[in-house]
Amino acid sequence: MQAMILAAGLGTRLRPLTLSKPKALVPVANTPIIDRVIDYLKGQGIDEIIINAHHHHQQIVKHVRGAGPHGIEIQVRVEPEILGTGGGIGNTADFWHRDPFVVMNSDILTDIDIRKAYTAHQRRGSLATLILHDRPPFNQIQVDTHMNIVDIAESDRTGRLAFTGIHIIDPKLLEYLPQNTFGSIVGTYRDLIRLGKPIRAYVSRGHYWRDIGTVKSYLLANREALAGESFLVGPGCEIPESVKFADWAVVGERSRLYEGVEIRRSVLWENVTVKKGMAVVDSIVTHSKTVKCDLKNKVL
Repeated sequence: MQAMILAAGLGTRLRPLTLSKPKALVPVANTPIIDRVIDYLKGQGIDEIIINAHHHHQQIVKHVRGAGPHGIEIQVRVEPEILGTGGGIGNTADFWHRDPFVVMNSDILTDIDIRKAYTAHQRRGSLATLILHDRPPFNQIQVDTHMNIVDIAESDRTGRLAFTGIHIIDPKLLEYLPQNTFGSIVGTYRDLIRLGKPIRAYVSRGHYWRDIGTVKSYLLANREALAGESFLVGPGCEIPESVKFADWAVVGERSRLYEGVEIRRSVLWENVTVKKGMAVVDSIVTHSKTVKCDLKNKVL
């Protein structure tokens, strides 16, 4: 199977974390988000991936050049001008084979079984199948008893479902997408629904799912990625015995914590320095920063 990871966005909601990094390379428990997404897709049977990139695209190209440790074919399609979700997918038309392909947002962590949704998509002959779940306040999609999507609202509504950020697309849909211009895939879906085209849903239940679109959800993703452990410390760190870790914490590689430091419910990226006696609580310290005063509910 083939897949596309949508990674060209500006990461506006996640600022200031995305000022110097693309959102796809922001680390979750010391692993870039995109590496987690690639490994997830590989585990779902994906063997070819294309990634679109715009914001800090050079970093993405460098990070995923070649198959690397993932052992699958990966290409990056750079967008000099951002094309949006619809235009971005349309810009990859030459990449796809004849079979349906998977499209996934780069800021989603999940264990949804894509293979079941893919089988359902093939059986129904849809132009697209959106994987949905019940997730207020994101429930915007109305589905009928035959799993046809009949409406996509602008905001949460009772009795609807939320889009997980994963869809399965038939190559025929590419005919309806904008070429070399900006466009929204959701806008295309709305147009096709009005035309009576088969845009359908697959509803997933009982899975893990985390959208890392905001600083708050980013902190939650790090806590959850610890998988039952309380603390994660990267290689090459200098941490005296007097340093106190509380609740949970992530410390990136080659970081240096001085005597008497306290780290509580916080994430430190790589090469961070925390000076003597400082406390970092409910905060994020980005790469190569030095903490010289206490931080609480801050991003440095």
